[in-house]
Amino acid sequence: MSWYLFIPFGILIIAFIIRMPIGLGMFVGSIAYYLAKGISIGSFVNTVCYGLTNSYILIAIPLFVFTANVMNASKVTDKIFDFARSIIGRKHGATGYVNILASLIFAGMTGSAVADASGLGTLEIAQMKREGYDMPFSCAITASTSVIGPIFPPSIPFVIYAMLSGASVGKLFMGGMIPAIILCIVMGIYVYFISKKRNYPIGAKVTFRHFLSSTFQAIPALMTPVVLLMGIYTGIMTPTEAGAVAAAYTLLIAFIVYRTLSLRDLGKVLLNTIRTTGTIFLVIAGAFGFSFIVTIEQVSKVVVEAMSSVVSSPWVFLLAVNILFLILGALIDVNVSQLVFIPIVLPLVHHFNIDLVHFGVMIVLNMMIGLLTPPFGMLLFITAGIGKVSMKDLIRETMPLIGVLLVALAIITYIPQTVLFLTNLVR
Repeated sequence: MSWYLFIPFGILIIAFIIRMPIGLGMFVGSIAYYLAKGISIGSFVNTVCYGLTNSYILIAIPLFVFTANVMNASKVTDKIFDFARSIIGRKHGATGYVNILASLIFAGMTGSAVADASGLGTLEIAQMKREGYDMPFSCAITASTSVIGPIFPPSIPFVIYAMLSGASVGKLFMGGMIPAIILCIVMGIYVYFISKKRNYPIGAKVTFRHFLSSTFQAIPALMTPVVLLMGIYTGIMTPTEAGAVAAAYTLLIAFIVYRTLSLRDLGKVLLNTIRTTGTIFLVIAGAFGFSFIVTIEQVSKVVVEAMSSVVSSPWVFLLAVNILFLILGALIDVNVSQLVFIPIVLPLVHHFNIDLVHFGVMIVLNMMIGLLTPPFGMLLFITAGIGKVSMKDLIRETMPLIGVLLVALAIITYIPQTVLFLTNLVR
């Protein structure tokens, strides 16, 4: 490695400090490196364009973003929330459990933690406020359950990881199912104890008639992940094609079944999708430039040699990687962690013969915990704004939940079958 490597990473750090868009900072850093090394800028342009135009799987990202926006704009979240409430029934802290279950269901439609927190989260926090829950707790549990979004299929981070690693998107989707359920269980246990301790409200009595009604109304929405996953695992469609089918299906139920989406709303959905997709792809494009720099400087080779001389066990390596990405998640944007640092550690994953699907699910969960970690926890800022609570109070309530999620991360890290059991069934 040469000292030139400090140029793009130094500029990226400055971009964080001055709040420059991360994708733009990566572009500026890459171009500065090319100029300093005397490499033609045309090589940078070719690298970025080739990366974007030859990654067919990336088309799935705007499709899943669009699906999430349609779900939020068409108030499908109301149907999901009511269905979840009818299942939970009369329990201490019932709405806390509903929060978890609704996030699991919503995860099967969007694959986005931010979409969960900003869409479904608005409804959840408002309901918990009406029932007398502490607002910092309401925001904390809402932010924490949003982590399930990118773990249960479909998942935008899984799509990006598949592009970086070459892992199967279908197997990543299937591998995320059991870990998502583990997340629900550990958070459910936490809600049980905290609800007893604070004597949170008991849920409303649910009649069988209301259960049937809420289930019937929710069925069209609940079929979204079924259509998507069955299409992928039966081989009828690729994950990218499944994203298109999911987008078309959500439009169908929003316009025809529920009739809750107008043409004006659709225009806003398209605009929001363009904005979100543009932000994501700007970072991805910048990452292609960074990956070329990492290759030129042989960063991965140096890291492999250094780590392999110190770390001799896959278990220790996984612990070190988890600690590294938890620190990165607290300091920098999740997309940057994924796009810049995963390619650096992937050679070590191969060196220790770690399954790419297992590693992918583990590392995506790790990065999602980063969305809860101050000072750059995006989910904290979203839920704090919705619930109008101080960041100090929200962080205090969130820390125990982060501890609970770390327990789940440890289980998933050191019991690979939690990820690989379902994927092995389809080999």
